[in-house]
Amino acid sequence: MVQTVDIFTPIVDDPYSYGQIVAANSLSDVYAMGGRPITVLNIACFNPVAAPATVWAEVLKGAFDKTVEAGAVVVGGHSTMDKEPKFGLSVTGLVNPNTMFTNDNAKPGDRIYLSKPLGTGMVTTMTMKEKCPAHLLEQAIASMTKLNKDACEIGLKHGVRCATDITGFGLAGHLLNVARSSEVTIEVDTANLPLFDGLQDIVCDDAYTAGLYNNEIFTEPFTKFDESVPEWLQKVVLDPQTSGGLALFSQEEIEGLPCIGRVVEGEVRIRFL
Repeated sequence: MVQTVDIFTPIVDDPYSYGQIVAANSLSDVYAMGGRPITVLNIACFNPVAAPATVWAEVLKGAFDKTVEAGAVVVGGHSTMDKEPKFGLSVTGLVNPNTMFTNDNAKPGDRIYLSKPLGTGMVTTMTMKEKCPAHLLEQAIASMTKLNKDACEIGLKHGVRCATDITGFGLAGHLLNVARSSEVTIEVDTANLPLFDGLQDIVCDDAYTAGLYNNEIFTEPFTKFDESVPEWLQKVVLDPQTSGGLALFSQEEIEGLPCIGRVVEGEVRIRFL
């Protein structure tokens, strides 16, 4: 049995989409372990005066629908009054110890496959500042509401034993956690990174969050960027993600997912090429 919990403030205006994103993000931690979610508990913090009950009904409906899509059951939850709205899920799942994914089992020769595009942090930040094109936000919402269920099943099919979801630490931070735990070097081919169409156009100082700068400080001693990697793309790999994809480390080729890099022998380091 595996358990996880996550909660965060609204990052989109639509309450139904917010509920879906929260659920997909919370369920992702179970998929990142190669597991199957079975039950969830809702965690809701809200000010009943600030938003009518119909708004929170839509949040809960979005999370419920996404939980059902995952094959799990909402068994209850807890609510409390708070000045700032927050919503999250506690998820219980099951995993086979013999096929479980961990983030400390990367081996030289593994190729790394990523299941979702990067850039959700920048897109949602610029949306809050009313500086993000609608088509870019639509892409991000479609990605954030997508379950990592299929990516998990693909990993299990190909014998993956190392994986991580890409969330708050950004691509660089989560890959560094794998490199440190596995004592390997990871090389990333930045030209192969999946990005939202039009993301480059909004990358600027206004799109950078405190989380991005924290990730930069955390990863800087262990990362090296090739001179060919543009500065805007260096920021993208540090961007905190919400409901990001799975990075699957596989000795087998995985068709249908972009191969973004590889694991090689060497000191703990991430090289962006």
